[in-house]
Parts: sequence; structure tokens; C-alpha cells
Amino acid sequence: MSSQSSASATGTASADLATKTLRCGAIGVGRMGRHHATKYKHFQDLGDNSPVGPVELVGVVDQGEAQRDANAERLGVPGFATEQELIDLGVDAVSIAVPTTYHLKCARPLLEAGVACLIEKPLANDVKEARELADLAERHGACLMVGHIERFNPAVRALERAQQTSMSSDDSGPSGIVPRFLEVHRVSPMTFRSVDVSVVMDMMIHDLDVVLWLMGGIEPTEVQASGVPVLTEHEDVCNARLTFDTPAGKCVATITASRLAMKTERKTRIIGENGYVSIDYAKKSGVLIRKTANQIQMDEIREALRSGTDLSNLDYGELLTIDNLEIDDADQLEMEITSFIQAVRSGSKPPIDAEAGFAAVRTAQRIVEAARKDRRGG
Repeated sequence: MSSQSSASATGTASADLATKTLRCGAIGVGRMGRHHATKYKHFQDLGDNSPVGPVELVGVVDQGEAQRDANAERLGVPGFATEQELIDLGVDAVSIAVPTTYHLKCARPLLEAGVACLIEKPLANDVKEARELADLAERHGACLMVGHIERFNPAVRALERAQQTSMSSDDSGPSGIVPRFLEVHRVSPMTFRSVDVSVVMDMMIHDLDVVLWLMGGIEPTEVQASGVPVLTEHEDVCNARLTFDTPAGKCVATITASRLAMKTERKTRIIGENGYVSIDYAKKSGVLIRKTANQIQMDEIREALRSGTDLSNLDYGELLTIDNLEIDDADQLEMEITSFIQAVRSGSKPPIDAEAGFAAVRTAQRIVEAARKDRRGG
């Protein structure tokens, strides 16, 4: 049994884990998993300069022999056909990047052995399996993190920094953006990957995680959705309207996902009573407009409108004080794995834990059910 079994999923790690060389592995080394394996090898090669402490990539697992052997040779590690072979090596932490259908089957023996698991998004195909994974991690004291990588997008992290800065710098109370309306678009041409699931579980799940995070982890009280299967048997295009009851009042999020678009677009707009944020995930850029920074201009415009002044020649954009979010060029996957390893070593709750992954899956399932009910005419 791995030494991780002595640590709580959200508690204190053993002193051994805090300093030892973490034995890591990657399960499923296809399109995404091979990048996880490469990152572990990168940390290993950094040696004493590794930001996550000593790490060793001890093996990769894949049922496809050609894929397994090619990656094992490239990385200079053994390749295995089963998770048990990796467990027998005494692995401490793994990334799981197999198709979502196999997440539970693959992760169960690892979690039961107390091995920390970073499971690619979504956590599971349905609520039942997501709940079982979360319960397994809790029962066996294993760290479980979900790979919702958009949380590590430079634009999202820049927004988080801006929110924290504004909330801590104003003694009169929080001045961060308090969302009242969110508008999210994630569209792209068909790639013919993940066509066995709805676009909700394939693409929209990224944005559901971010929206739930922005809502402080609460789930929507109301879900409405419309979706259309075009090329596949599942929704290829879907629009969802989620209503949240937050401590600050109601907030509505409209989220559109399509894998049939002619271009790629990934944008989120957040509108609040005290400001506006626009994030472009693809360009890794964002702007922030605060009400407090524009209060004088807004008061002058309102007064002019009340008095009947013709403002049609004014350039609205030039009236505003716009802050560009400070975007860095950090590697998203490297940051995700760094957070995972730090959680494993410290025994602290990972930034996207099993409950966050479960909430995203449950919300996605509610959207799919609402869309199909809508197609049936209620």
C-alpha cells in the first residue's frame, strides 16, 4: 500500500510525503496523458531546482501496446498494461487521462491503495460514478484532484488576483466584481473527438467549473437548456441558462457550447453592479472595468441624460477607465500538476477537489436532462 494512505484527503500529510521523492505515474498516454507524463519527467530532470520537490516518473500505463511502448521509450521508463503493476511499484501519485467512461474502473484500485489521483475532466460520466469516486477518496484518505485546467488559465488567475487585491485594499468592504450576470461562449469546429458524449460533457464542462467557482461553489437553483444533436447522437450545440441564489442576490449565467462552429471562440463576460470583466481564454487576455473608477464620469453622463443633452457624438469607450488584467505566460498544465503535487505533499485540499468535480458533473447532467426534456416538448 502506498504511503499516501496514511494521509487524509484534506488533512495533514505524513512527514514522509513532505520531503520524500514522490513516485509518479501516468495512466493513459494518449492525446492528453502523454503531456502529463512529460511534465512529471520534466520535474524529475530539474532535480534540486524542481519547484515541487524531488519527483520520479516510475512508469506509464496504457492498454494500447504501441502507444504505451512509444511513450515508455521516449521517457525512459517502464510501460505497463494495468494499474496494479504501477501500484506494485509503490507509486505515490498518478495522473489519469483515460476516456471518461473508464475513470471509475481505473481510479478505484488506486484510491483503495491510497494513491493520490489527478483525474482529467470531467470527473466521471454521471453523478453516480462521480459520487463513488469522491467517496472512495474520502474513505481511503487519498488526495483526489480534477483536471479542470481552465482554472489555471492566465486570464482566470489574473481575475482572481484582481478580485483579491480589490477586496483587501478597500477598508469599506469588498470592491471585487460581484456577479449578477455571466455570459459564456465556447465554440469550435468539429474535431471528431469525444463524440460519444454531449457537447455539455465534452466542452461546456470547462465553463461550468469556472462558473461554479465564481459562485463560491454553490450549484444553480434552476436550470433551463436547449440542445440539438446534428452530426452525433448527442447534443452538438447547447445553450444553458443557470440561476443562482447567492448571498448578494440572484445571478444568471448563460452558457453556449458548440462543436459545429466555423471558428474557435472561448470568452466569458461577467457583469456586476460594481463592474464588468471580459476574458478571452484563447488569447489569454482580459479587461476589467470598475464602477468606482468610473463613478464621476457615470454621474456626469446620468445628469446629462436627465437634462436632455444630446450625447450622440460621445465615444463611450473613451469615457471609461479600463484596466487590462495582468496576464502571465505560465504553463497551465505545469501549474495544475504543481498544485496537485503540493496538495499531495501537504495533505491540504487540492484547488479542484472531488466535491468541485462532482458539482460540475451534476450540473452538466442537469443541463443535458433539461435540454432533452426541452426537445421532447416538456
